[in-house]
Amino acid sequence: MKLNPQLLKINRSFVICFIISASVSAIVAQLLSDFENYLATTFIIIVGYAVYFGIFSVLFYFDNKSRYRKMETKLIKKELVKIISSFGIGEVGYLGLRWPSLYYFLEIGIEPYLASIISEIISMAFYMVIVSVFLRGTKTF
Repeated sequence: MKLNPQLLKINRSFVICFIISASVSAIVAQLLSDFENYLATTFIIIVGYAVYFGIFSVLFYFDNKSRYRKMETKLIKKELVKIISSFGIGEVGYLGLRWPSLYYFLEIGIEPYLASIISEIISMAFYMVIVSVFLRGTKTF
């Protein structure tokens, strides 16, 4: 199987963002340990999203800046639609797994920071697989 350098860059960015986002989410989870579990779960995920996509946007820009300068505008738009679609499908899977798993772990009494990390690992692995499969399937990279 031939490895695609663009897909490797995106997955590298996923991992970097995951580590930072999981760390920040764990801290927020511990800070919100006195909140109701459903509220804490929601706030933890919102903070994780803000951190994740803020960092991912910067990494994606720097990884693809020179590549997109060489492409036609029409091709860039077409590729970005495929990427956003793949990410959107991945996000549905991510949220469908992350919120219930984090809430469950908090409900059964696992330490908030640990519940957040475990839930993030499970959800992010699922997310990476979904996005990678869809990016390959749509022949984006």
